[in-house]
Amino acid sequence: MKIERLKTDLLIIGGGTAGCYAAITAAKANAANNVANNAAYLKILIVEKANIKRSGCLAAGVNALNAYITEGRMPKDYVDYAKKDADGIVREDLLYSISEKFNEVTAHLEKLGLVILKDEDGKYVTRGNRNIKINGENIKPILAAAVAKAPNVQVLNHVNIFDFSVHDNRIDGAFGFGIENDTFYAIEAGAVIIATGGAAGLYRPNNPGFSRHKMWYPPFNTGAGYAMGIRHGAEMTTFEMRFIALRCKDTIAPTGTLAQGVGAKQVNALGEVYETKYGISTSERVYGTVAENLEGRGPCYLRTVGITPEQEESLLKAYLNMAPSQTIRWIENDTPSKANVEIEGTEPYIVGGHTASGYWVDTKRATTIEGLYAAGDVAGGAPQKYVTGALAEGEIAAKSAVEYINATVDCHAPLQGSRNDVETEATIKEAEIASHVAEIETYLSQKNSLYTTEQLEEAMQIAMDEYAGGITTGYGYTEKQLNIAKEKIDEIESLTGKLSATDLQEVMYIYELKERLTVCKSVIAHLATRHETRWHSFAENWDYPEKDNIHWRKYVNSRLVNGEIKTFTRELTAEGQKNYEHHH
Repeated sequence: MKIERLKTDLLIIGGGTAGCYAAITAAKANAANNVANNAAYLKILIVEKANIKRSGCLAAGVNALNAYITEGRMPKDYVDYAKKDADGIVREDLLYSISEKFNEVTAHLEKLGLVILKDEDGKYVTRGNRNIKINGENIKPILAAAVAKAPNVQVLNHVNIFDFSVHDNRIDGAFGFGIENDTFYAIEAGAVIIATGGAAGLYRPNNPGFSRHKMWYPPFNTGAGYAMGIRHGAEMTTFEMRFIALRCKDTIAPTGTLAQGVGAKQVNALGEVYETKYGISTSERVYGTVAENLEGRGPCYLRTVGITPEQEESLLKAYLNMAPSQTIRWIENDTPSKANVEIEGTEPYIVGGHTASGYWVDTKRATTIEGLYAAGDVAGGAPQKYVTGALAEGEIAAKSAVEYINATVDCHAPLQGSRNDVETEATIKEAEIASHVAEIETYLSQKNSLYTTEQLEEAMQIAMDEYAGGITTGYGYTEKQLNIAKEKIDEIESLTGKLSATDLQEVMYIYELKERLTVCKSVIAHLATRHETRWHSFAENWDYPEKDNIHWRKYVNSRLVNGEIKTFTRELTAEGQKNYEHHH
Protein backbone atom coordinates (compact mmCIF):
# COMPACT_ATOMS: atom_id res chain seq x y z
CA MET A 1 0.00 0.00 0.00
CA LYS A 2 0.95 3.60 -0.55
CA ILE A 3 1.19 5.57 2.68
CA GLU A 4 -0.12 9.12 2.78
CA ARG A 5 0.08 11.51 5.70
CA LEU A 6 -2.58 14.21 5.88
CA LYS A 7 -2.91 17.11 8.26
CA THR A 8 -6.10 19.02 8.99
CA ASP A 9 -7.51 21.25 11.69
CA LEU A 10 -10.89 19.53 12.00
CA LEU A 11 -11.41 15.89 11.03
CA ILE A 12 -15.02 14.71 10.65
CA ILE A 13 -15.36 10.93 10.50
CA GLY A 14 -18.59 9.97 8.75
CA GLY A 15 -20.28 11.93 5.98
CA GLY A 16 -23.88 11.20 6.92
CA THR A 17 -26.47 13.64 8.23
CA ALA A 18 -24.56 14.89 11.27
CA GLY A 19 -21.17 14.84 9.55
CA CYS A 20 -22.28 16.92 6.58
CA TYR A 21 -24.00 19.48 8.74
CA ALA A 22 -21.00 19.66 11.06
CA ALA A 23 -18.79 20.54 8.08
CA ILE A 24 -21.24 23.19 6.82
CA THR A 25 -21.44 24.71 10.31
CA ALA A 26 -17.70 24.62 10.94
CA ALA A 27 -16.99 26.32 7.62
CA LYS A 28 -19.48 29.09 8.44
CA ALA A 29 -18.16 29.54 11.98
CA ASN A 30 -14.62 29.62 10.67
CA ALA A 31 -15.46 32.29 8.10
CA ALA A 32 -17.09 34.45 10.78
CA ASN A 33 -14.05 34.04 13.02
CA ASN A 34 -11.74 35.10 10.18
CA VAL A 35 -13.64 38.33 9.68
CA ALA A 36 -13.93 39.11 13.38
CA ASN A 37 -10.39 38.26 14.47
CA ASN A 38 -8.27 38.36 11.31
CA ALA A 39 -7.49 34.72 12.06
CA ALA A 40 -6.17 32.01 9.80
CA TYR A 41 -8.65 29.68 8.17
CA LEU A 42 -9.29 26.15 9.36
CA LYS A 43 -8.88 23.12 7.15
CA ILE A 44 -11.89 20.81 7.46
CA LEU A 45 -11.78 17.21 6.25
CA ILE A 46 -14.69 14.77 5.99
CA VAL A 47 -13.76 11.11 5.61
CA GLU A 48 -16.55 8.79 4.44
CA LYS A 49 -16.27 5.09 3.69
CA ALA A 50 -18.95 5.33 0.97
CA ASN A 51 -19.76 8.56 -0.90
CA ILE A 52 -21.41 11.45 0.91
CA LYS A 53 -23.88 11.98 -1.91
CA ARG A 54 -25.70 8.77 -0.96
CA SER A 55 -24.38 7.61 2.40
CA GLY A 56 -25.78 7.22 5.88
CA CYS A 57 -29.35 6.66 7.03
CA LEU A 58 -30.70 9.21 4.54
CA ALA A 59 -29.15 7.48 1.54
CA ALA A 60 -32.50 6.47 0.03
CA GLY A 61 -34.39 9.51 1.29
CA VAL A 62 -37.09 10.03 3.89
CA ASN A 63 -40.71 11.22 3.68
CA ALA A 64 -41.01 13.12 6.97
CA LEU A 65 -38.99 15.01 9.55
CA ASN A 66 -39.96 13.24 12.75
CA ALA A 67 -38.60 15.82 15.19
CA TYR A 68 -40.14 19.25 14.74
CA ILE A 69 -41.80 21.75 17.08
CA THR A 70 -45.20 22.17 15.47
CA GLU A 71 -47.47 25.18 15.96
CA GLY A 72 -48.67 25.47 19.54
CA ARG A 73 -45.88 23.25 20.86
CA MET A 74 -42.68 24.09 22.72
CA PRO A 75 -39.23 22.42 22.93
CA LYS A 76 -40.19 21.28 26.42
CA ASP A 77 -43.07 19.28 24.92
CA TYR A 78 -40.61 17.35 22.78
CA VAL A 79 -38.29 16.75 25.72
CA ASP A 80 -41.22 15.45 27.77
CA TYR A 81 -42.24 13.12 24.92
CA ALA A 82 -38.74 11.66 24.52
CA LYS A 83 -38.34 11.38 28.28
CA LYS A 84 -41.64 9.53 28.66
CA ASP A 85 -40.89 7.17 25.77
CA ALA A 86 -37.54 6.27 27.37
CA ASP A 87 -39.13 6.02 30.85
CA GLY A 88 -36.97 8.78 32.27
CA ILE A 89 -33.52 7.49 31.35
CA VAL A 90 -32.48 10.44 29.20
CA ARG A 91 -30.17 13.43 29.39
CA GLU A 92 -32.66 16.29 29.54
CA ASP A 93 -29.86 18.83 29.10
CA LEU A 94 -28.94 17.23 25.76
CA LEU A 95 -32.56 16.89 24.63
CA TYR A 96 -33.24 20.58 25.29
CA SER A 97 -30.16 21.66 23.38
CA ILE A 98 -31.30 19.86 20.21
CA SER A 99 -35.05 20.46 20.46
CA GLU A 100 -34.40 24.20 20.56
CA LYS A 101 -32.72 23.88 17.15
CA PHE A 102 -35.18 21.57 15.33
CA ASN A 103 -37.04 24.34 13.52
CA GLU A 104 -33.93 26.37 12.79
CA VAL A 105 -32.15 23.51 11.02
CA THR A 106 -35.37 22.64 9.19
CA ALA A 107 -35.59 26.18 7.81
CA HIS A 108 -31.98 25.93 6.69
CA LEU A 109 -32.67 22.62 4.92
CA GLU A 110 -35.53 24.28 3.05
CA LYS A 111 -33.20 27.11 1.95
CA LEU A 112 -30.76 24.48 0.70
CA GLY A 113 -33.49 23.03 -1.53
CA LEU A 114 -35.47 20.49 0.51
CA VAL A 115 -39.15 20.38 -0.51
CA ILE A 116 -41.37 20.64 2.56
CA LEU A 117 -45.08 20.13 1.93
CA LYS A 118 -47.34 23.09 2.72
CA ASP A 119 -51.09 23.62 3.01
CA GLU A 120 -53.20 26.28 1.32
CA ASP A 121 -52.15 28.78 4.00
CA GLY A 122 -48.47 28.19 3.35
CA LYS A 123 -47.92 26.30 6.60
CA TYR A 124 -46.02 23.05 6.85
CA VAL A 125 -48.20 19.95 6.59
CA THR A 126 -47.92 18.11 9.89
CA ARG A 127 -48.15 14.40 10.61
CA GLY A 128 -49.06 14.10 14.26
CA ASN A 129 -47.78 16.44 16.95
CA ARG A 130 -44.08 16.35 16.14
CA ASN A 131 -43.68 15.56 12.44
CA ILE A 132 -43.86 17.42 9.15
CA LYS A 133 -44.13 15.92 5.67
CA ILE A 134 -41.38 16.39 3.11
CA ASN A 135 -40.37 15.22 -0.35
CA GLY A 136 -37.06 13.92 0.89
CA GLU A 137 -35.82 11.52 -1.78
CA ASN A 138 -32.89 13.88 -2.48
CA ILE A 139 -32.22 15.11 1.05
CA LYS A 140 -28.74 13.58 1.15
CA PRO A 141 -27.60 14.97 -2.23
CA ILE A 142 -28.82 18.38 -1.00
CA LEU A 143 -26.58 18.14 2.07
CA ALA A 144 -23.66 16.86 -0.02
CA ALA A 145 -24.04 19.78 -2.46
CA ALA A 146 -23.94 22.24 0.45
CA VAL A 147 -20.73 20.63 1.70
CA ALA A 148 -19.20 20.98 -1.76
CA LYS A 149 -19.88 24.73 -1.67
CA ALA A 150 -18.51 25.24 1.85
CA PRO A 151 -15.08 26.94 1.91
CA ASN A 152 -11.98 25.02 3.00
CA VAL A 153 -13.83 21.69 3.24
CA GLN A 154 -12.27 18.64 1.63
CA VAL A 155 -14.00 15.27 1.28
CA LEU A 156 -12.31 11.86 1.12
CA ASN A 157 -14.81 9.31 -0.15
CA HIS A 158 -14.31 5.53 -0.05
CA VAL A 159 -11.84 5.73 2.84
CA ASN A 160 -12.50 3.46 5.81
CA ILE A 161 -11.38 4.89 9.17
CA PHE A 162 -10.75 2.02 11.57
CA ASP A 163 -8.81 3.51 14.50
CA PHE A 164 -8.25 6.75 16.39
CA SER A 165 -4.85 8.15 17.24
CA VAL A 166 -5.02 8.95 20.95
CA HIS A 167 -2.14 9.91 23.23
CA ASP A 168 -2.59 10.64 26.95
CA ASN A 169 -6.38 10.66 26.46
CA ARG A 170 -6.16 13.37 23.80
CA ILE A 171 -7.10 12.59 20.22
CA ASP A 172 -4.78 13.86 17.51
CA GLY A 173 -6.04 12.06 14.43
CA ALA A 174 -7.09 8.74 12.93
CA PHE A 175 -6.00 5.89 10.69
CA GLY A 176 -7.77 4.55 7.60
CA PHE A 177 -7.34 3.07 4.16
CA GLY A 178 -8.65 3.88 0.72
CA ILE A 179 -10.81 1.00 -0.45
CA GLU A 180 -10.33 1.85 -4.12
CA ASN A 181 -6.82 3.36 -4.26
CA ASP A 182 -4.73 1.01 -2.07
CA THR A 183 -3.61 3.89 0.14
CA PHE A 184 -3.10 3.93 3.89
CA TYR A 185 -3.96 7.26 5.50
CA ALA A 186 -2.50 8.68 8.71
CA ILE A 187 -4.51 11.83 9.39
CA GLU A 188 -3.45 14.33 12.05
CA ALA A 189 -6.07 16.76 13.36
CA GLY A 190 -6.52 19.46 15.95
CA ALA A 191 -9.96 18.11 16.83
CA VAL A 192 -12.15 15.23 15.66
CA ILE A 193 -15.91 14.86 15.32
CA ILE A 194 -17.12 11.26 15.22
CA ALA A 195 -20.37 11.16 13.22
CA THR A 196 -20.58 7.57 12.05
CA GLY A 197 -23.73 5.47 12.29
CA GLY A 198 -24.91 3.11 15.00
CA ALA A 199 -24.60 -0.67 14.87
CA ALA A 200 -26.62 -3.08 12.72
CA GLY A 201 -25.87 -6.75 12.12
CA LEU A 202 -25.09 -7.69 15.72
CA TYR A 203 -28.05 -10.07 15.92
CA ARG A 204 -29.45 -12.63 13.51
CA PRO A 205 -31.91 -10.73 11.30
CA ASN A 206 -35.53 -11.51 10.39
CA ASN A 207 -34.61 -12.56 6.88
CA PRO A 208 -31.70 -15.05 6.57
CA GLY A 209 -29.56 -16.03 3.62
CA PHE A 210 -29.30 -13.73 0.63
CA SER A 211 -31.98 -11.45 2.16
CA ARG A 212 -30.15 -10.96 5.45
CA HIS A 213 -29.38 -7.33 4.66
CA LYS A 214 -33.07 -6.49 4.21
CA MET A 215 -33.21 -4.88 7.61
CA TRP A 216 -34.46 -1.70 9.27
CA TYR A 217 -31.07 -0.04 9.80
CA PRO A 218 -28.35 0.32 7.13
CA PRO A 219 -26.20 -2.85 7.12
CA PHE A 220 -23.05 -0.81 6.49
CA ASN A 221 -23.44 0.87 9.90
CA THR A 222 -21.27 -1.47 11.91
CA GLY A 223 -20.67 0.47 15.12
CA ALA A 224 -17.22 1.65 13.98
CA GLY A 225 -17.52 4.96 15.82
CA TYR A 226 -18.55 3.22 19.03
CA ALA A 227 -15.84 0.60 18.77
CA MET A 228 -12.98 3.05 18.24
CA GLY A 229 -14.05 5.03 21.29
CA ILE A 230 -14.54 1.93 23.42
CA ARG A 231 -11.06 0.64 22.60
CA HIS A 232 -9.48 3.95 23.60
CA GLY A 233 -11.27 4.12 26.94
CA ALA A 234 -14.06 6.58 26.16
CA GLU A 235 -16.99 6.53 28.55
CA MET A 236 -20.12 5.11 26.90
CA THR A 237 -23.73 5.11 28.04
CA THR A 238 -27.02 3.18 27.88
CA PHE A 239 -26.07 0.38 25.47
CA GLU A 240 -28.68 -1.74 27.22
CA MET A 241 -31.41 0.44 25.69
CA ARG A 242 -31.42 -1.43 22.40
CA PHE A 243 -33.72 -0.37 19.59
CA ILE A 244 -36.16 -2.82 18.00
CA ALA A 245 -38.34 -1.47 15.23
CA LEU A 246 -41.92 -2.59 14.60
CA ARG A 247 -42.03 -3.31 10.89
CA CYS A 248 -44.13 -4.76 8.09
CA LYS A 249 -43.37 -8.48 7.94
CA ASP A 250 -40.73 -9.62 5.44
CA THR A 251 -40.31 -6.26 3.70
CA ILE A 252 -39.22 -4.58 6.98
CA ALA A 253 -40.97 -1.44 5.74
CA PRO A 254 -41.81 1.31 8.26
CA THR A 255 -45.10 1.16 10.14
CA GLY A 256 -45.31 4.78 11.31
CA THR A 257 -46.90 5.95 8.08
CA LEU A 258 -49.65 3.36 8.53
CA ALA A 259 -50.21 4.17 12.19
CA GLN A 260 -50.09 7.95 11.87
CA GLY A 261 -51.05 8.44 8.23
CA VAL A 262 -54.27 6.41 8.23
CA GLY A 263 -54.73 5.73 11.94
CA ALA A 264 -54.18 1.97 11.63
CA LYS A 265 -54.53 0.17 14.99
CA GLN A 266 -52.54 -2.87 16.09
CA VAL A 267 -54.82 -5.91 16.07
CA ASN A 268 -54.31 -9.63 16.67
CA ALA A 269 -55.61 -12.53 14.57
CA LEU A 270 -58.95 -12.31 16.39
CA GLY A 271 -59.38 -8.72 15.30
CA GLU A 272 -58.87 -7.40 18.83
CA VAL A 273 -57.07 -4.07 19.28
CA TYR A 274 -54.21 -4.84 21.65
CA GLU A 275 -52.07 -1.70 21.60
CA THR A 276 -54.15 -0.16 24.42
CA LYS A 277 -53.52 -3.26 26.54
CA TYR A 278 -49.73 -3.00 26.52
CA GLY A 279 -49.11 0.72 25.90
CA ILE A 280 -48.07 2.76 22.89
CA SER A 281 -44.48 3.71 23.66
CA THR A 282 -42.00 2.52 21.05
CA SER A 283 -40.89 -0.51 23.05
CA GLU A 284 -44.42 -1.36 24.24
CA ARG A 285 -45.70 -1.58 20.66
CA VAL A 286 -43.07 -4.25 19.98
CA TYR A 287 -43.63 -6.00 23.31
CA GLY A 288 -47.38 -6.24 22.78
CA THR A 289 -46.86 -7.84 19.38
CA VAL A 290 -44.42 -10.39 20.82
CA ALA A 291 -46.74 -11.17 23.75
CA GLU A 292 -49.81 -11.67 21.54
CA ASN A 293 -47.89 -14.08 19.30
CA LEU A 294 -46.51 -16.04 22.27
CA GLU A 295 -49.98 -16.35 23.78
CA GLY A 296 -51.42 -17.79 20.58
CA ARG A 297 -53.33 -14.77 19.31
CA GLY A 298 -51.06 -14.03 16.38
CA PRO A 299 -50.27 -13.19 13.69
CA CYS A 300 -50.54 -9.48 14.46
CA TYR A 301 -51.44 -6.73 12.04
CA LEU A 302 -51.98 -3.05 11.47
CA ARG A 303 -55.67 -2.78 10.58
CA THR A 304 -56.00 -1.14 7.17
CA VAL A 305 -59.08 -2.94 5.84
CA GLY A 306 -61.76 -0.38 5.07
CA ILE A 307 -59.56 2.65 4.48
CA THR A 308 -60.74 5.02 1.75
CA PRO A 309 -59.46 4.89 -1.85
CA GLU A 310 -57.70 8.22 -1.23
CA GLN A 311 -55.92 6.83 1.83
CA GLU A 312 -54.91 3.71 -0.07
CA GLU A 313 -53.45 5.74 -2.92
CA SER A 314 -51.50 7.90 -0.47
CA LEU A 315 -50.05 4.75 1.15
CA LEU A 316 -49.00 3.25 -2.17
CA LYS A 317 -47.24 6.48 -3.14
CA ALA A 318 -45.65 7.02 0.27
CA TYR A 319 -44.15 3.53 0.39
CA LEU A 320 -43.03 3.73 -3.21
CA ASN A 321 -40.85 6.66 -2.11
CA MET A 322 -39.36 5.06 1.00
CA ALA A 323 -39.89 1.26 0.87
CA PRO A 324 -40.77 0.20 -2.70
CA SER A 325 -40.85 -3.49 -1.81
CA GLN A 326 -43.96 -2.91 0.32
CA THR A 327 -45.82 -1.18 -2.52
CA ILE A 328 -44.82 -3.98 -4.90
CA ARG A 329 -46.07 -6.54 -2.40
CA TRP A 330 -49.43 -4.76 -2.18
CA ILE A 331 -49.73 -4.67 -5.97
CA GLU A 332 -48.80 -8.35 -6.31
CA ASN A 333 -51.13 -9.47 -3.50
CA ASP A 334 -53.93 -7.68 -1.68
CA THR A 335 -53.89 -3.91 -1.40
CA PRO A 336 -54.06 -2.37 2.10
CA SER A 337 -57.81 -1.66 1.90
CA LYS A 338 -58.49 -5.37 1.32
CA ALA A 339 -56.00 -7.01 3.71
CA ASN A 340 -54.45 -5.93 6.98
CA VAL A 341 -50.67 -5.53 7.08
CA GLU A 342 -48.85 -8.17 9.10
CA ILE A 343 -46.20 -6.78 11.47
CA GLU A 344 -43.20 -8.07 13.40
CA GLY A 345 -40.26 -6.78 15.41
CA THR A 346 -36.81 -6.54 13.90
CA GLU A 347 -33.59 -7.75 15.44
CA PRO A 348 -32.10 -5.36 18.06
CA TYR A 349 -29.88 -2.48 17.00
CA ILE A 350 -27.67 -0.03 18.91
CA VAL A 351 -28.46 3.45 17.67
CA GLY A 352 -28.32 6.75 19.55
CA GLY A 353 -30.72 8.47 17.19
CA HIS A 354 -33.69 6.42 18.41
CA THR A 355 -32.55 5.33 21.87
CA ALA A 356 -29.92 6.75 24.25
CA SER A 357 -26.97 4.49 23.35
CA GLY A 358 -23.62 6.07 22.56
CA TYR A 359 -20.78 8.23 23.79
CA TRP A 360 -21.20 9.93 27.14
CA VAL A 361 -21.04 13.60 26.13
CA ASP A 362 -21.54 17.00 27.70
CA THR A 363 -23.73 19.74 26.25
CA LYS A 364 -20.93 20.75 23.88
CA ARG A 365 -20.96 17.13 22.62
CA ALA A 366 -17.44 16.64 23.96
CA THR A 367 -16.64 13.03 24.81
CA THR A 368 -14.39 11.99 27.68
CA ILE A 369 -11.46 11.86 25.23
CA GLU A 370 -10.11 15.39 24.91
CA GLY A 371 -10.59 16.89 21.46
CA LEU A 372 -13.14 14.25 20.40
CA TYR A 373 -16.76 15.30 19.83
CA ALA A 374 -19.73 13.08 18.96
CA ALA A 375 -22.86 13.85 16.93
CA GLY A 376 -25.82 11.92 15.56
CA ASP A 377 -26.31 8.21 16.08
CA VAL A 378 -23.07 7.75 18.05
CA ALA A 379 -23.88 10.45 20.63
CA GLY A 380 -25.70 8.99 23.63
CA GLY A 381 -28.24 10.36 26.07
CA ALA A 382 -30.72 12.00 23.67
CA PRO A 383 -33.14 9.53 22.06
CA GLN A 384 -35.73 10.32 19.39
CA LYS A 385 -33.42 12.84 17.71
CA TYR A 386 -34.01 11.60 14.15
CA VAL A 387 -32.85 13.75 11.20
CA THR A 388 -33.21 17.20 12.69
CA GLY A 389 -31.63 16.10 15.96
CA ALA A 390 -28.62 14.75 14.07
CA LEU A 391 -28.33 18.07 12.23
CA ALA A 392 -28.58 19.98 15.50
CA GLU A 393 -25.90 17.85 17.14
CA GLY A 394 -23.67 18.26 14.09
CA GLU A 395 -23.99 22.02 14.51
CA ILE A 396 -23.31 21.94 18.26
CA ALA A 397 -20.30 19.63 17.89
CA ALA A 398 -18.85 21.71 15.05
CA LYS A 399 -19.07 24.99 16.95
CA SER A 400 -17.55 23.33 20.02
CA ALA A 401 -14.72 21.76 18.01
CA VAL A 402 -13.87 25.06 16.30
CA GLU A 403 -13.87 26.77 19.69
CA TYR A 404 -11.55 24.06 21.03
CA ILE A 405 -9.17 24.39 18.10
CA ASN A 406 -9.07 28.18 18.44
CA ALA A 407 -8.27 27.80 22.13
CA THR A 408 -5.57 25.17 21.76
CA VAL A 409 -3.82 25.99 18.47
CA ASP A 410 -1.61 28.99 17.71
CA CYS A 411 -3.92 31.55 16.12
CA HIS A 412 -1.21 33.88 14.78
CA ALA A 413 -0.71 32.27 11.39
CA PRO A 414 -1.16 34.60 8.38
CA LEU A 415 -4.74 35.31 7.30
CA GLN A 416 -4.39 33.78 3.86
CA GLY A 417 -2.83 30.56 5.07
CA SER A 418 -3.87 27.56 7.12
CA ARG A 419 -2.61 26.89 10.59
CA ASN A 420 -1.32 23.64 9.16
CA ASP A 421 1.10 25.59 6.99
CA VAL A 422 3.22 26.06 10.11
CA GLU A 423 5.64 23.15 10.49
CA THR A 424 5.18 21.22 13.74
CA GLU A 425 6.38 17.84 14.96
CA ALA A 426 4.17 14.97 13.84
CA THR A 427 1.96 13.60 16.58
CA ILE A 428 1.46 10.28 14.79
CA LYS A 429 4.77 8.42 14.84
CA GLU A 430 6.15 6.19 12.10
CA ALA A 431 6.03 3.16 14.38
CA GLU A 432 2.28 3.57 14.84
CA ILE A 433 1.75 3.73 11.09
CA ALA A 434 3.95 0.70 10.55
CA SER A 435 2.04 -1.31 13.13
CA HIS A 436 -1.33 -0.62 11.50
CA VAL A 437 -0.03 -1.27 8.00
CA ALA A 438 1.52 -4.56 9.14
CA GLU A 439 -1.84 -5.72 10.52
CA ILE A 440 -3.59 -4.96 7.22
CA GLU A 441 -0.86 -6.69 5.22
CA THR A 442 -1.14 -9.73 7.48
CA TYR A 443 -4.79 -10.13 6.51
CA LEU A 444 -3.84 -9.76 2.85
CA SER A 445 -1.01 -12.29 3.04
CA GLN A 446 -2.67 -15.03 5.10
CA LYS A 447 -4.02 -17.97 3.14
CA ASN A 448 -6.30 -20.91 3.84
CA SER A 449 -8.10 -19.42 6.83
CA LEU A 450 -10.22 -22.01 8.63
CA TYR A 451 -13.14 -19.57 8.66
CA THR A 452 -14.39 -16.79 6.43
CA THR A 453 -15.40 -13.37 7.72
CA GLU A 454 -18.98 -14.14 6.75
CA GLN A 455 -19.00 -17.39 8.74
CA LEU A 456 -17.72 -15.65 11.90
CA GLU A 457 -20.25 -12.89 11.42
CA GLU A 458 -23.03 -15.47 11.24
CA ALA A 459 -21.70 -17.21 14.36
CA MET A 460 -21.73 -13.87 16.18
CA GLN A 461 -25.32 -13.19 15.14
CA ILE A 462 -26.47 -16.65 16.26
CA ALA A 463 -24.76 -16.24 19.65
CA MET A 464 -26.35 -12.84 20.22
CA ASP A 465 -29.75 -14.01 18.99
CA GLU A 466 -29.92 -17.09 21.19
CA TYR A 467 -28.16 -15.86 24.34
CA ALA A 468 -28.37 -12.05 24.38
CA GLY A 469 -32.05 -11.42 23.73
CA GLY A 470 -32.68 -11.75 20.02
CA ILE A 471 -35.75 -12.67 18.00
CA THR A 472 -35.47 -16.37 18.87
CA THR A 473 -36.08 -15.76 22.59
CA GLY A 474 -38.67 -13.02 22.14
CA TYR A 475 -35.92 -10.51 23.03
CA GLY A 476 -35.60 -11.89 26.59
CA TYR A 477 -32.41 -13.02 28.36
CA THR A 478 -31.01 -14.17 31.71
CA GLU A 479 -27.67 -13.59 33.40
CA LYS A 480 -26.60 -17.15 32.60
CA GLN A 481 -27.46 -16.67 28.94
CA LEU A 482 -25.51 -13.41 28.82
CA ASN A 483 -22.48 -15.17 30.30
CA ILE A 484 -22.67 -17.74 27.52
CA ALA A 485 -23.02 -14.96 24.95
CA LYS A 486 -19.89 -13.27 26.29
CA GLU A 487 -17.90 -16.51 26.14
CA LYS A 488 -18.94 -17.11 22.55
CA ILE A 489 -18.23 -13.53 21.45
CA ASP A 490 -14.78 -13.69 23.08
CA GLU A 491 -14.09 -16.96 21.28
CA ILE A 492 -15.18 -15.55 17.91
CA GLU A 493 -13.07 -12.44 18.49
CA SER A 494 -10.01 -14.61 19.15
CA LEU A 495 -10.40 -16.15 15.69
CA THR A 496 -10.44 -12.85 13.77
CA GLY A 497 -6.65 -12.57 13.73
CA LYS A 498 -6.44 -15.61 11.43
CA LEU A 499 -8.82 -14.24 8.79
CA SER A 500 -7.63 -13.63 5.26
CA ALA A 501 -8.55 -11.09 2.60
CA THR A 502 -7.82 -10.78 -1.11
CA ASP A 503 -8.22 -6.99 -1.32
CA LEU A 504 -8.93 -3.95 0.86
CA GLN A 505 -12.68 -4.35 0.43
CA GLU A 506 -12.40 -7.69 2.23
CA VAL A 507 -10.03 -6.15 4.78
CA MET A 508 -12.79 -3.63 5.52
CA TYR A 509 -15.22 -6.52 6.14
CA ILE A 510 -12.78 -7.94 8.71
CA TYR A 511 -12.58 -4.62 10.54
CA GLU A 512 -16.37 -4.29 10.41
CA LEU A 513 -16.70 -7.70 12.05
CA LYS A 514 -14.22 -6.69 14.75
CA GLU A 515 -16.18 -3.47 15.32
CA ARG A 516 -19.41 -5.39 15.74
CA LEU A 517 -17.79 -7.81 18.18
CA THR A 518 -16.54 -4.90 20.31
CA VAL A 519 -20.03 -3.40 20.41
CA CYS A 520 -21.52 -6.84 21.24
CA LYS A 521 -19.32 -7.06 24.33
CA SER A 522 -20.47 -3.63 25.46
CA VAL A 523 -24.14 -4.52 24.88
CA ILE A 524 -23.79 -7.75 26.88
CA ALA A 525 -22.10 -5.91 29.79
CA HIS A 526 -24.80 -3.24 29.89
CA LEU A 527 -27.68 -5.74 29.67
CA ALA A 528 -26.18 -7.70 32.55
CA THR A 529 -25.78 -4.59 34.71
CA ARG A 530 -29.35 -3.21 34.60
CA HIS A 531 -31.19 -5.40 37.12
CA GLU A 532 -34.73 -4.53 36.06
CA THR A 533 -36.97 -4.57 33.00
CA ARG A 534 -37.54 -0.88 32.28
CA TRP A 535 -38.12 -1.11 28.53
CA HIS A 536 -40.02 -4.25 27.54
CA SER A 537 -38.36 -6.01 24.57
CA PHE A 538 -35.57 -3.41 24.37
CA ALA A 539 -34.13 -4.87 27.60
CA GLU A 540 -36.30 -7.82 28.69
CA ASN A 541 -34.42 -9.16 31.72
CA TRP A 542 -36.11 -12.41 32.81
CA ASP A 543 -34.10 -12.46 36.07
CA TYR A 544 -35.57 -9.07 36.96
CA PRO A 545 -38.97 -8.81 35.21
CA GLU A 546 -40.19 -5.76 37.15
CA LYS A 547 -39.23 -2.10 36.91
CA ASP A 548 -37.23 -0.81 39.89
CA ASN A 549 -37.32 2.98 40.16
CA ILE A 550 -35.75 3.01 43.61
CA HIS A 551 -32.45 1.51 42.49
CA TRP A 552 -32.36 1.95 38.72
CA ARG A 553 -33.39 5.47 37.83
CA LYS A 554 -29.77 5.88 36.79
CA TYR A 555 -27.59 5.85 33.71
CA VAL A 556 -25.60 2.67 33.12
CA ASN A 557 -22.21 3.72 31.77
CA SER A 558 -19.02 1.85 30.92
CA ARG A 559 -15.33 2.06 30.09
CA LEU A 560 -12.84 -0.47 28.78
CA VAL A 561 -10.34 -1.19 31.57
CA ASN A 562 -7.50 -3.69 31.03
CA GLY A 563 -9.36 -5.32 28.16
CA GLU A 564 -12.69 -5.70 30.00
CA ILE A 565 -15.86 -3.60 29.79
CA LYS A 566 -16.43 -2.18 33.28
CA THR A 567 -19.90 -0.80 33.96
CA PHE A 568 -20.99 1.73 36.59
CA THR A 569 -23.93 4.08 37.18
CA ARG A 570 -24.41 7.84 37.20
CA GLU A 571 -27.23 9.89 38.66
CA LEU A 572 -29.87 11.35 36.37
CA THR A 573 -29.56 14.99 35.38
CA ALA A 574 -32.22 17.47 34.29
CA GLU A 575 -32.23 20.44 31.94
CA GLY A 576 -30.08 23.29 33.23
CA GLN A 577 -27.83 21.10 35.38
CA LYS A 578 -24.13 21.13 34.54
CA ASN A 579 -23.15 17.95 36.37
CA TYR A 580 -21.63 16.35 33.33
CA GLU A 581 -19.59 19.10 31.67
CA HIS A 582 -16.16 17.60 31.08
CA HIS A 583 -13.05 19.29 32.44
CA HIS A 584 -10.02 17.71 30.82
